[in-house]
Amino acid sequence: MRTSAPSVPPGDTLTELDQFMEAAGDIVFRLDAGGRIKAASKRTGALFSFAPGSALAALVCEADQAGLAAALADAAGAPVRLELRLKAPHKELWFELRLCRLQQGGASGAMLLLAVGRDISAQRETEERLRHMATHDSLTELPNRLLLSDRIRMVIAHARRSGQHFAVASIGLDSFKKVNDGLGHPVGDAVLRIAAARLRKTLRDSDTLARIGGDEFVAVLPGTCTEAQIKLVTGRLLAALQAPFEVDKHTIYIGASIGLALFPEHAEDEVQLVALADAAMSRAKETGKARCLVYSPRTSGPPEHDISLEAAMFQAVREGEFLLYYQPIVDAATRRIQGFETLMRWKHPTLGMVPPVRFIPIAETNGLINLLGAWALKAACVQLKHFEEAAKRPLYISVNISPRQFRNDKFLEVLDHALAFSGMSGSQLVLEITEGTLMIDPVHAESILVKMAERQARIAIDDFGTGYSSLAYLKRFPISVLKIDRAFIKDLPDAPKDGAICNAVLDLAKHLDLSVVAEGVETEAQLDYLDRRGCQYIQGYLTGKPMPAHAAMAALKEDLYASLMPIETQAGPR
Repeated sequence: MRTSAPSVPPGDTLTELDQFMEAAGDIVFRLDAGGRIKAASKRTGALFSFAPGSALAALVCEADQAGLAAALADAAGAPVRLELRLKAPHKELWFELRLCRLQQGGASGAMLLLAVGRDISAQRETEERLRHMATHDSLTELPNRLLLSDRIRMVIAHARRSGQHFAVASIGLDSFKKVNDGLGHPVGDAVLRIAAARLRKTLRDSDTLARIGGDEFVAVLPGTCTEAQIKLVTGRLLAALQAPFEVDKHTIYIGASIGLALFPEHAEDEVQLVALADAAMSRAKETGKARCLVYSPRTSGPPEHDISLEAAMFQAVREGEFLLYYQPIVDAATRRIQGFETLMRWKHPTLGMVPPVRFIPIAETNGLINLLGAWALKAACVQLKHFEEAAKRPLYISVNISPRQFRNDKFLEVLDHALAFSGMSGSQLVLEITEGTLMIDPVHAESILVKMAERQARIAIDDFGTGYSSLAYLKRFPISVLKIDRAFIKDLPDAPKDGAICNAVLDLAKHLDLSVVAEGVETEAQLDYLDRRGCQYIQGYLTGKPMPAHAAMAALKEDLYASLMPIETQAGPR
C-alpha cells in the first residue's frame, strides 16, 4: 500500500514543519528532489558541517552513495528506509535514514523530501563486536575454526575457477605443555600471543592464519603447492618459532612441527584438508619434532575418526549414494581387457566424490563394511554378466575383501549368495586380500581360504611385498594371483632395485604356477619392461582409469584396449 505524501501548508515560512523537524529524530534534513539540503534540524547542524544547497551525498561515505542515490529515486514514489554512514568531523556515524515525499503547496508545486535519521552507531558497534567474538580467538585475535572454514571454502572456490592449487598447514608448538605446567597459564598465554604475532608477520596478506585451539595454528597458503614453495614457507614458519620467547624474565625455547595437506591432491573440502594436515603434523611430532611433513596416506594415515562423516555414511547407505567403479585389467601383450577390479566410491551430494581412504577405515571400524562389502560383491558379480554380454567373450571380476569382512562368520554365506544370485561361476571371481589380513590369524585364514577355493573362487594377494611378505603362506594357502604393488612399479625401468624385486616376484610366480598382475602402470616404458619380463597382466592409468559401469561397457564394445593384431582371447588370471 502506497503512503500519500504529507502536504506542507503554503506560506513564506514552514514553522510547523520546522518544529516537527526538531522533534522528529536524531537528524532531520529537508531535501529537494535532487537530494540537495534545503534545511536541517539544529541537532543535525551541530553534528555535521555543510552549506545550504549542498548535496546530502557529500556527507555520505563513498561505499554507501549508490544506496542513497537509489533511495532518493524511490522516495519520489513511496517512503524508503536505508542504513548508511555519514561523515562527522572526526568520525563516521551509522544512521537509519527514512526518506519520504513532501508536496509543497502553492503554484510551483515543487516536490520536497524529508529525511529523518536515527543514530545506530552503538548498535552497529555491538553487532560488529559480537560478530568478531564469534569468528575470532579471544586470546590471539586470530580467526577461529569457524572463520577458518569459511576462508578455506573461499580459497577452494577460487582454486576451482583459476586452477591454482594451495596448501593448508597445521602448526603445533612443540613441548608447549611444559610451559603451562612449569611456568603457569599466564606465561603460556603470553607465548601463544607472541607465537601468533610471529607467524602472522611471516605470512603474506593473502594467507589466512587461525588458532583452532590449544597450541595449534592453521595457515591457508594460496598458490603454495610446489616443493620449492613449501620448503620456503615452512622454513620461515619454523624459524619464526625456533627463536627464544622472552616472557616475565623467562627465556623459553619451544619450536614447532608442521603438517601440510594439498588441494586437490589430498582432499577437496575444508574439513578433510585440515584433518589431513593435522595428521601430518602429528606424524612430524612423532618422528622427531621441529620439522615439516607433507601428508602421505602411507605415513600419516587417515584421521582416526570423523563423527560427522560416519553419520553421513549411514545416510548414504539409505540414499544409495555408494556406487562401484571398474578398472580394467589387461593382457600386457595385447592390451585387451581380461577383467576388472571393482572399486567402491561414495558420491556425496555436497562433498562430491569422497575418496575410499576417508570412508573405508570408518566403515571398517563401525562394522558398516560388512553391509557395503556384501553389496559390492553381489553387484560386481551381476555386473560381470553385463560386461560379458557386451564383450561377447569370457571375463572375470576382482573384488577387494576387507579384514573385517574376511573375519566375519557370515562371509562364506555372502559369497554363496552372490554367486547364486548372479549365476556366475566361482572361477570368474577373484577375491583380493592383503597379506596382513591373512597373517592376523593364519589358522582361521587357512580354513576360510580352503572353503573359498572349494567354491572355485581364486585368491589374489593384494599389494604383494608391502606387508608381512612371508613366503611360507604361498606354500600353505591356496593362492592363485599375486598383485605387485605400485610402489615397485612407479620408478621403472630406471630403478634397478625395483626391477630386481619385480623380476624376483615374476620368477617366483612362474615356478609356483601363479598369475601376476602389476598395479599402477602409467607409462609405455613400464608396460614394455614388464611385458618383456613375462608379466602377463597389468592394471593402471595407462590402460584405463577406474570408470563407471557404462564407460566400462563402452570400452568393451569398442574393444578399446585391443592391439591392432588380433590374437586368441585369454580367459584371465588362473
